Amino acid sequence: MHQRHLPASPNWYCSRCSDINGKGVLGFGAKNTIYLLNVTAASPAVTGELTGHTERVSGFAFCSHDGQEHICASTSDDKTVKVWDAEQKILLKEHSVHQSTISAVHWSPVQKLLLVTGDEKGIVVCYWFSSNDTQSFFPEPRTIFCLSCSPHEENYIAVGYKDGMIVVIDISKKGEVIHRLRGHDDEIHALAWCPQPREEPLCGRLEDNTDGSNGVTQGAEMGCYLASGSRDQTVRIWSTARGKGVMTLKLPFLKRRGLGVDPTVKERLWLTVHWPKGRPSQIVSSCFGGEIIMWDLKKSGKQKWNLLGSSSDGQNHSRIVFNMSSFRSGDRELLLSTSMDREIKCWDLASLECCWTLPTLGGFVYCLSFSSVGTGCLALGVGDSMIRVWNTLSIQNQYDIKTFWQGVKSKVTALAWHPLKEGSLAFGTDDGKVGIYEVYSNKPPQISSTYHRRTVYSLSWGPPVPPMSFGGSGDKPSYSLYSCAGEGVIFQHDPWKLSGEASNIDKLIRDTNNIKHKIPPHTDLSWKPDGSVLAIGNEDGSIEVLKAPTLKLLCTVQQHHKIINSLRWHHEHSSQNELQYLLASGSSNAIVYVHDLKSVIETPSESPVLMTEPFRTLSGHTNKITSLAWSPHHDGRLVTVCYDGTAQVWDVLKEEPVCNYRGHSGRLLCVQWSTVHPDLVWTGGDDFTLHEWAVSKQEHVTPPKTKKRIEIEKKRGPQKKSKKKKKAPEKGGMKAEERELPLGEEIKGAAGSGAEEGQSDNVEEEEERENTDGPSVTGNESSVDTRGTERVQNGEKFSHAVKREVKEDKKREKPDLSLKKRKPRSILPLSTSMDHRPKEELQQDCLTLAAVRYSHGQSGACVPGSGDHIQLGLFTDRDALYRMFQEEEESHMEAGHYDSMVYLRLWKGDLIGAINLAAEKGELTDDLLSLAPMAGYQVWARTVEVYVKQLCHHEQFLKAASHLVSIHKLYEAISLLKSHQFYREAIALARARLQPEDPVLKDLYMSWAAVLEKDGHYATAAKCYLAADSNFDAAKVIAKKGDVISLRTAANLAQISGENELAHSLSLRCAKDLMLFQDWAAAQEVLRMQDSLLGHRLVFCVNEILSQRLADADVVTWSVASSHTWSKSCDENFLSMVHRVWQSEFEVTAADLVKVKTLSQQLRAIENPPATTSVPLKQLLFHISLDVTLCALSQLLCDWPSVLEDLLRALTRGSEVGHFTLMTEVCQLLLTQGLESVTFYKQKLDPTDERSLVISESVEAFVCYQLMYKKWWNYSAETSALTNNTFSNGDCLTEKNHSEVEANRNGVAQSDAIFSEGFWKVLLSEPHANLQATQRAIEEIQRRVTSLIQQHSQRKDSRESPQALSTPQSETSEEHGGPLSGKSESLSALTAQVAEHHKALTAIPELVKKYSFPDVMECCIVLLYMGKHLNPFPQHICSMAATLLRKYGTTESLYLNASLGVHKKGVEFN
Repeated sequence: MHQRHLPASPNWYCSRCSDINGKGVLGFGAKNTIYLLNVTAASPAVTGELTGHTERVSGFAFCSHDGQEHICASTSDDKTVKVWDAEQKILLKEHSVHQSTISAVHWSPVQKLLLVTGDEKGIVVCYWFSSNDTQSFFPEPRTIFCLSCSPHEENYIAVGYKDGMIVVIDISKKGEVIHRLRGHDDEIHALAWCPQPREEPLCGRLEDNTDGSNGVTQGAEMGCYLASGSRDQTVRIWSTARGKGVMTLKLPFLKRRGLGVDPTVKERLWLTVHWPKGRPSQIVSSCFGGEIIMWDLKKSGKQKWNLLGSSSDGQNHSRIVFNMSSFRSGDRELLLSTSMDREIKCWDLASLECCWTLPTLGGFVYCLSFSSVGTGCLALGVGDSMIRVWNTLSIQNQYDIKTFWQGVKSKVTALAWHPLKEGSLAFGTDDGKVGIYEVYSNKPPQISSTYHRRTVYSLSWGPPVPPMSFGGSGDKPSYSLYSCAGEGVIFQHDPWKLSGEASNIDKLIRDTNNIKHKIPPHTDLSWKPDGSVLAIGNEDGSIEVLKAPTLKLLCTVQQHHKIINSLRWHHEHSSQNELQYLLASGSSNAIVYVHDLKSVIETPSESPVLMTEPFRTLSGHTNKITSLAWSPHHDGRLVTVCYDGTAQVWDVLKEEPVCNYRGHSGRLLCVQWSTVHPDLVWTGGDDFTLHEWAVSKQEHVTPPKTKKRIEIEKKRGPQKKSKKKKKAPEKGGMKAEERELPLGEEIKGAAGSGAEEGQSDNVEEEEERENTDGPSVTGNESSVDTRGTERVQNGEKFSHAVKREVKEDKKREKPDLSLKKRKPRSILPLSTSMDHRPKEELQQDCLTLAAVRYSHGQSGACVPGSGDHIQLGLFTDRDALYRMFQEEEESHMEAGHYDSMVYLRLWKGDLIGAINLAAEKGELTDDLLSLAPMAGYQVWARTVEVYVKQLCHHEQFLKAASHLVSIHKLYEAISLLKSHQFYREAIALARARLQPEDPVLKDLYMSWAAVLEKDGHYATAAKCYLAADSNFDAAKVIAKKGDVISLRTAANLAQISGENELAHSLSLRCAKDLMLFQDWAAAQEVLRMQDSLLGHRLVFCVNEILSQRLADADVVTWSVASSHTWSKSCDENFLSMVHRVWQSEFEVTAADLVKVKTLSQQLRAIENPPATTSVPLKQLLFHISLDVTLCALSQLLCDWPSVLEDLLRALTRGSEVGHFTLMTEVCQLLLTQGLESVTFYKQKLDPTDERSLVISESVEAFVCYQLMYKKWWNYSAETSALTNNTFSNGDCLTEKNHSEVEANRNGVAQSDAIFSEGFWKVLLSEPHANLQATQRAIEEIQRRVTSLIQQHSQRKDSRESPQALSTPQSETSEEHGGPLSGKSESLSALTAQVAEHHKALTAIPELVKKYSFPDVMECCIVLLYMGKHLNPFPQHICSMAATLLRKYGTTESLYLNASLGVHKKGVEFN
């Protein structure tokens, strides 16, 4: 039916709104219609439409089974699912199971004729087309974005949700969730299954997934890969066999290609994916700016993806891509993509190049214009705020279209090419803008500085008229640009100087023709091609013909009786010269008139001529005419378009119809006859499409006739054009729909014009709407209400047109209401009703009134103003009037019209009564309250109080409080605001009106702070506390968040406000948090704020230096955020370095003993908890640093016993938590010379001080303890090295190796002097061995008692009756060793043993029990091992060790100590 076709734009933000079948038929949803295209590698062709949905199409999919490719399905926002036959273009079946908006659809590739859909509430519906059965599932309470049926497992469906969750469900198991695939954190836009059933190994960055059995269900061992695209900018590949992700593809950031994009249009990322058939290792995805990427899953790095269309600019989409689908055409695999840039592109997946591009339209096609200079160049004005210029003669590309959007920013409603200048295109917009585009340059358009106030209807180039024509020949343009708009004004613009002010030609018309009356609003204009005559159409239906350049009025055509929508002059190059004087006109009365103006133009009369008879009348359309076009190839051949949805070609001279085109599905708005091909016509309409069609191929001759058209023709009978009959319906004025703009925008002309032809088109439009309700394919009838969908389709907003349409519809429904203004309710209804009685009774009232007035009080039974004579109260005295008011009040009371009662009392002067009445009924108003002061202060105050209660009842608390303030009830107003949580307003009021020391103010601050603190708004709560002088609470609430910044702020706040103790604790807490992050510089900065924290600064200093030394020794490996230069490691003694840094950085020296003593006392007051294995290493180092700091301070004070005691605590902390390496490093740092350093300290002690000697022995023992292990490890390493060098490769020791070993032996021999008899006696301390053995025995007995109690509890729970609370011998001997094994134990026996051991423990000296000591049994085992395997020791030393082992050791303790020694050494113990 049509040659070429620009369809409507595919709908945006849908997961699957387009699909292609195996035969190359592409279907996509646009607005509420599905368009079908035949696709080849060469070009597309629109083949039809599927119409039936009432709202936006949200999904579309073809059935992929062989022989069923013509079956397709669509979903819509009208909550219906429809199944179509794409070949026959008919509706097969439909269902409405969904109760929410449908968001996803897919045909099952495996299960025949199974259609699956999902909606925004999370419901998945399976519909079996053949049996018409449905089944619903609810796998997750989430919003579904997309779904896809598995091509290998018929019951598996993958569903993607808005929150990033993906689930795979099994519909054969009632929708059971097989896998939950978590990884995305935003909307899932698309899902695609791998076409290959097995999961071949993939390359690239794999996820942490080694357990192949995770998530595998029965029957799914083979698995299949699933690809997902999400708004989080990633494409993920999932294994359905393992139920987890195997690859993540991050979108690359690519440079935008193609034409520029309007930066004011906001768009979000849409990431769609498609897995082409036959390419199991390649997937296609969209990218950020419209690019399409082919991913190769077998490759990695930069070679992993290729960009489609990278060979040249302009191939890619310029906006985000929504949908992709592919099919095989011959030996080529083609990919189809739809995008926000309103283009459909076809790609060759082998070459990755674009085959063709089909532009689409996102709005009404308002206007068309062929260039008279550029042959075949067609300009389109569209409602999507873009101008399209189409080279219709292009051979290589049938759709060679350029798009222009810069400077437009509104619907393009008028276009006009310059008659001589190539590429110069004038345009007008919906917002009244007029501009000129140079389409062959990249410059933005020139915009006229003069704007119309309403929509621009038409543009025309013509000769200049005054005042523009007054300039010299070189100072004026050859053509001016004329624009006509909705306000009824025609402007003349200077194309050379658009920045200048345009002129209104009405002034010239008035002056030239001496017009005094009001000129009717103009609705269209048309210059005769030779520029000699201008025709202007008006809102009242008249046409004025004016002679250029003075615009002298030649004649007025009074033929139409509705607004003129279109005027066109016949072309000049016809074979009959007189045809150039033909003027065709179309209006809203559905009839086209052609007038012959030859005599008027060639022989004008002195006065204007009134023309009332047309040359030809063309009737047949059934709705308003919107556009006309003469054929440039024929004589008297005219094409017209109409709201009836058809285009009609006429033979004007014969006054006969030629053909009728019915290809559009909506109202037609514009038409152009091809300037090249005499048989082709172009039409555009509100169905968002542009059609090219051939006149000779149309099967219809006349427009379709509706019931209304038939009735009109019957009424006319055999008569022709009877003006009287036409004018008959003029009563009542013009109907609303007749004043509607044919462009669907607004009323042509100004409001309030005179009476028009009253024939309404409403019935006809209703009939057409009924005829098009059912599904049809490119129907013959037009859907009048299609403009209402323009607001939501294709991402554009057209609220202006929709609102106007709604208003017009309301006017159509109730036309009488617009003609008669509703009269307000009378305040005196009873007396008014008495004036509507019969004439006789009204005349009797006059007699009665006269009798009353002149009877001097002797009126008998007549009482004016009451009863049957209430109406007479208005015409007698005041008393009668008051009686009338009283009865009227009673009437209003019964009707509930209390406002009218109030007015009556006010008129009587009863202000207090009016106020009391309004207060009683809850009808007080601001106006009535403003009158209350007239009745006195007390009345006003009471009224305000009542009004406040009324306002509170309606929750207008702020207004109520303001009224309370007006009567000086400040505290009540503040209390009202506070009680309703308006704390901010209450504080503002209190601050403004109360004294600063008023306790109410503090109470407000404290109450609000409590609420804010509860809600987590700590900063604002702190401000409230500060304002209430509660500085402590302010600092505490700031610190509640607990992060470093909050703690630092709270500490500063506490210091500024004088809360020193709180500032102290908060600063220390903040510094400790910074210490955990190793941010030493920041920690010292926080501590520096408080002078009282100098001691802690010393501890942090020691901690930083110690951490640095331990990091150099690889004991700690964490990273450091910041540090000081003085903490860098050097060869200096550790404690000496600490003293030096203290002196230089903190001014702490031995000279200031008072300061040092104070610091020592401050730090000793800190409770340092005992070390446990669960203490983190950083916290343990802080505890050690505190001990070292105290040691260093004691050195400055020369308090040597304290020095040794602090040293002992520092050494034992590492040992207590089992961190031997830490203990060794701390020992080497603090006691660099080992035993010599201990001897140095012992010389400083008082020999008579027993406590100091015990401490020194413990320190000496720990030094020997770590030296013992060092000796053991050195011997083992040397022996191993000697063995390796001797027997490797079968060679003997070389001379060099022999000398090295001898040197080592000499060095070891020299160090053996350390391991003297005194060395071992320090470690083999019998008092400490006795203590440790007793403690172990007590622990063992306690453990057994606990075991007995647990066994008793278990037996009691199982209702067993034990003979005695004892442990069987076999059980005891198996579980435990030692002296207690092999006996039957009872609770009493164990208790007695504990008592004996405690008695023995009491006999041990307190000093021995107080201070830590290395494990003596462990030292005995190591000594005996070394003496036997490595180096013999004196016999009596070994005997001493053996004696201690036999006396104090148990099997269990020996085994544990031996294992501990091996663990420290790192070798297996044999």
